[in-house]
Order: sequence, then C-alpha cells, then structure tokens
Amino acid sequence: MEPSQPKAVSPGKDAPGSSGSTVPDRGGNLIARELFANAVVIIALIVAMEIWSRHVPPFIMPPPQRTLQAMIEAIQNDYWHIGLTVSRLLIATLAALVIGTLIGATMALVRPLEPYLRSIVVIDTGVPALSWMLFAIFWFENAETRVFFILIMILVPFYALNVFDGIRALSKDLVEMVETFRPSRWQVMRLLIGPHIVPYLLMTTKSIIGYATRMTVFAELVSVSTGMGAKMGAAQSTFAMDGVLAWTVILVFANLVIQGLVIGLEKLLLGYRPEVAVR
Repeated sequence: MEPSQPKAVSPGKDAPGSSGSTVPDRGGNLIARELFANAVVIIALIVAMEIWSRHVPPFIMPPPQRTLQAMIEAIQNDYWHIGLTVSRLLIATLAALVIGTLIGATMALVRPLEPYLRSIVVIDTGVPALSWMLFAIFWFENAETRVFFILIMILVPFYALNVFDGIRALSKDLVEMVETFRPSRWQVMRLLIGPHIVPYLLMTTKSIIGYATRMTVFAELVSVSTGMGAKMGAAQSTFAMDGVLAWTVILVFANLVIQGLVIGLEKLLLGYRPEVAVR
C-alpha cells in the first residue's frame, strides 16, 4: 500500500504567502477607532457638563448651549486672535526645530563642543517656564518678540537633545559602509544623517505640540494683550466661565488640527517604511 501523498494547496486568498492574500488596513481601522473614541468622550463630557450645570451657578459651570453660543461669537468676532495664536505657535515651533537641529547636530558631530552645548541645553531645561516669561517681559518691549523668545527657550532643548541622541544611535556598520565611498561632509549630512533624524524630528514635534500650545497660551496670558491666551484672561477677569470654556474648546480643536497636519506630514515623509505589527 503506497503512503498517502499530502494534498496540494492551491494559491489563493487563504494561502500564506500568496499574492492574493489581503492585509487588513490597520491604519484605517486605527483612525476609525480613534474617531469613535473621541466622539464617545466628547458626548460624555457634554452630558457631564449638562448635569453639573443643573446643580451649580452659571459662573462655575454654564450649560453647554451657552458655551456653544460663546464659542460661535468668539469665532465670528475674534477670529484674528485665533489666527494670531496659531501663527505664533507654528513660527516658533518651526524656528525651534531648525535651531534645535543645528545645536543637536553640532553636539553630536563636533565632540570638543559637546560638553559645553549639552550643559547649556540641560541648564535651559531646568529654568521654569514662568522665569522665561518674566525675563521676556523685562527684556523685550515688542509683544511678538516676547512670545517668540519664550517658546524658543522652552522648545529648543527638546529638539536638540533628541537630534543628539538620534545621531548617536546611528549604526556603526552603516557609517563605516558609507565612508568606504569617500563621501564629502555635505554628502554624509544630506544622504545619511538628514534622513536618519527625520523620524526623531517628527516624533519630537508630535510629542511637544500640545505642550507648546499650552505654553503659547500661557505666554499670551502673562506677557501680551492679544491672542487666545489674552482673551481667556479677559473672560476670567469678568467671571465669564462660558467664555473661558469656549476659548478652551477652540484651543483644543486647533491643537487637534495641528496634530493631524503633523501626522499627515509624517505619513508623507515616512511612507516608504513598512508597517510593523507585533503579534
């Protein structure tokens, strides 16, 4: 009696390695789940505000309808304050990215300067944000210069340290392989170090954009009279809780939009990398 032969498996959707197999759209599913979760949380917050507003005075928690009306009025009448805050945030973040990248690259590539630049960056991280705001008020008369200075001093260390660590994380074998082609210094920076630190820059931006948004509003509240931070301070001074909540909602929405732009930029620049799924 001849031994039975194994049954052949025809290539198809269920064959493990076949070209017809389908891969689940993990990115689309993740975005859908996040949108659904955000919707659930927002609805829960609105319900909680409605319940709370029924048991406390309006200056503690106004009804959601009143907050919505204040938000619509703020967008219609003070839209330029929103644009001013967003512009300050984006310009300062971009400048911090450039300055921090230069400092981090210098620390990693010019070893004699590393301990001195690193000390400056670490000392900067130890200075409270409020101190930088007070310094800006004393040192600068122009409102835009104050906000720009405050954000630069707060954000630059994040980029500098991450770029420094990113360059140090370069594979030694990869560096030696590139050096066998005898590239110039500019070619090493453009073809090896530049592409390598892009993920670190995007990761840093995604991590700090929310913090940078809060610092921008705080700086406007303390040092200038324009922008969303100043408008929130004016609402607080008149006990207009609906105005404070309205500007808070606008600020959160603006932060989400900026986060979405950064994520879109990340997908555009790093779309070549295969998605890794841990099982």
